[in-house]
Amino acid sequence: MRPTQVEYAKNGTLTPEMEYVAEHESIYVETVMSRVADGSLVIMVRDGCPPVAIGKGAKTKINVNLGTSSASIDPDAELEKVKIAEKYGADTITDLSMGGDISDIRKMVFDNTTLPITTVPVYQAVVECGMKDTSGDDVLSYLKKQVDEGVSSVVVHCVEKQILEKLKGTGRIMGMVSKGGSFTSVLMLKDGCENPYLENFDEVLSILKKNDVVLSLGNTMRSGCVHDVCDNPQMMEIRKNAKLAEQANEAGVQVIIEGMGGHVQANDIVPHIQAHRSLSNYPLFVAGPLPTDVGMGYDHISGAVGASIASGNGADYLCYITPAEHLSLPTPEQVREGLIAFKIAAHIGDSMKYGLDERDKLLADRRANFDWEGQMELALDPDRPKGMCPMTGPCSMCGEYCAIKIMADYLSEGV
Repeated sequence: MRPTQVEYAKNGTLTPEMEYVAEHESIYVETVMSRVADGSLVIMVRDGCPPVAIGKGAKTKINVNLGTSSASIDPDAELEKVKIAEKYGADTITDLSMGGDISDIRKMVFDNTTLPITTVPVYQAVVECGMKDTSGDDVLSYLKKQVDEGVSSVVVHCVEKQILEKLKGTGRIMGMVSKGGSFTSVLMLKDGCENPYLENFDEVLSILKKNDVVLSLGNTMRSGCVHDVCDNPQMMEIRKNAKLAEQANEAGVQVIIEGMGGHVQANDIVPHIQAHRSLSNYPLFVAGPLPTDVGMGYDHISGAVGASIASGNGADYLCYITPAEHLSLPTPEQVREGLIAFKIAAHIGDSMKYGLDERDKLLADRRANFDWEGQMELALDPDRPKGMCPMTGPCSMCGEYCAIKIMADYLSEGV
């Protein structure tokens, strides 16, 4: 079996993937190797495709969720979403399909993108085996199946029985909002067993190690609304995931921790990240977070506000949110809107972590010179602003009374 990126790094062997990351993230190769070895930097790999670096020193990355549901099965729409994710700069795709022929849909996703693909194996297990009949063996079987198909990462929810017990009596408004976490929890409760991922964690690591698949430790206990503040079950899961991440790294498996609730009031985002960092240095994946609950229909904007704060203060990997969040399966256009919103959030976050980007200065220079075409080339979404701007001269908001043009003309005459 070929060594994993972690094993190569710990042995002092520089891989082509590490060299690629060093060049594209502007990090010294020795630093890349060191961070892959200690787990603070992950390299998602997919055969024949560019690797994606997530973690310390790398630019903030964005994941796009897509996939069918039991209520909406339209493979053509999902195919369009895949193409939009690739075109508009997503870094990874997670296929969450739970309707139709799930394996065929996943193959369609693979065939139409070069991006790394993540899955949540328990989703397909529940659909095809039935909620009441899904067993621990089924969960592991679907994990193996999806790893063999070539996924780059899988999400597993490692909630413990004692954490589920602590959930009772917390007074949460939303209880548990993690779908994968709820499926795993129901399996435990109906069978009276411990989490099958935990009972077989060494086997899970062995399965992933075979293809150097990244382990993403899911966030079962995240908050479902801003009034459900971080509580004991959430902190118990964060501490458990930190220990599991350490075990994975020691076994040579790359690992990411989903370490922040989907809904976190704004002034708690930074302390939440600090709490995570105090326990581990593994890459931190956050969904949103949404700092308000009243932005329905505009949750991509609410989420991007929270994501900017999170990214700027140390989150490494963002899961985008669309305008349809909490309402429906997103349309392809809503996928685009959500992705661009989070591209903006990641860019702002990176400017906080690493300093201003030269891209902003270049765009400002072109704006000062009314170079509209040049501005479009630098925009995160070049297509939308093209229909809003003039071909030459000032925009229609100011017309001949454009402040930039007036002062430029005045100063040129003064010289």
